[in-house]
Amino acid sequence: MRNPHFLKRFYKFKTIDMIKSNEIYGSSPPDLFIGRIGYPDVFIGPMVPPTLGDTEIMGTPERWVGKSIPEIVELRSSLVRGMYRTKVTNVDKGRIEEAVKEIALADKFTSIDLKLKHAPSLKMSFNENSQPFGPSAPLANIQMGNMKAEQHVEAAYSDTSMTATNAIIELYDKGIPVSKIQKALAAGLLGRGSARRFVPTRWSITATDDTLSKHKLSEIKQMGTIDSVRIYEKTALDNRWIIIFSPGQWEYESMEAWYPNTTWNTNSSQIDIGSSYEPFGGRKTYAEIGGCYYAARLAVSELLEKLNAQAKVLILREVHSGYIMPVGVWNVREHVRDALKGIPTEFNTFSEALAYASKKLEIPVKTWAQYSVMLKEMLYQKHLS
Repeated sequence: MRNPHFLKRFYKFKTIDMIKSNEIYGSSPPDLFIGRIGYPDVFIGPMVPPTLGDTEIMGTPERWVGKSIPEIVELRSSLVRGMYRTKVTNVDKGRIEEAVKEIALADKFTSIDLKLKHAPSLKMSFNENSQPFGPSAPLANIQMGNMKAEQHVEAAYSDTSMTATNAIIELYDKGIPVSKIQKALAAGLLGRGSARRFVPTRWSITATDDTLSKHKLSEIKQMGTIDSVRIYEKTALDNRWIIIFSPGQWEYESMEAWYPNTTWNTNSSQIDIGSSYEPFGGRKTYAEIGGCYYAARLAVSELLEKLNAQAKVLILREVHSGYIMPVGVWNVREHVRDALKGIPTEFNTFSEALAYASKKLEIPVKTWAQYSVMLKEMLYQKHLS
């Protein structure tokens, strides 16, 4: 089932059997989606499948490592999105706005009755930043079942004097999953009272990854360095990652090579290579390769924090033809996290590490170097020595 159009049609017809009216009653994982088109007037709303029971896995990408693209699409295809247009400043106004906040507060899956203005349009939404979801329709009314709030998220919501940055860091330190923090930010639960806003989902995902990794790096940059070159690796969803840690002050570069007929390279017969880099002082502009840059940086900073050390980090990602549709930046965050749980292969020199990497990747090191800041620096320094 490698054809994306076949996969979409398959789940479209499967969903038709489940959704036959404009009323959806089921257990939200809990999950929600805040759009960005028309900002600052955006569509907000819950995502609810027409099934009752424990649906938590549908909204928890931390639990999707090891699943195939068809399995992920099946998890998400039945989530119906109710759409209600409002201003991003209306976080404390309106019944539907309050319901969206309750969903983000919920400790676990919650029964919801959605009344839609018409039967949902039977198509799925796919985006490289956020997770896919099923059909959508304008929301007319919403009824919530009994809901228990997650205590740490509720405490952050109640504290109207705490900044969103501090709330994100505090929730993370208390063990709240990144995906749940992202939803709390999107739903306008975090920040100083008058500054609270609904945040488009794709922005909230990147903002959370960026905030947490910057916080960690501010401390990591004060630490000593690792003492050997190390490679971590991972293959999943026909993506291949080689993650190289080298001794030295913090530098970071994330590179992506998209093969023809993949999400961001559909109209070319050539491999499309992109890169985003930051020196020790950080970067001031949004990463060219988008949210994946920040998702991987969070995973990397988590490991360096555990190692109590800083390093130069280079990520090489090949996206092969089996990656037939985007499933969200969680793909990068969670698979890089998973790679970094493993035992690295260690080397005495960077050139030895590159020789090893060249056996694991299809693209030659010289080709990567044409688009890379760090590889050019390291290869040039090696040449001088």
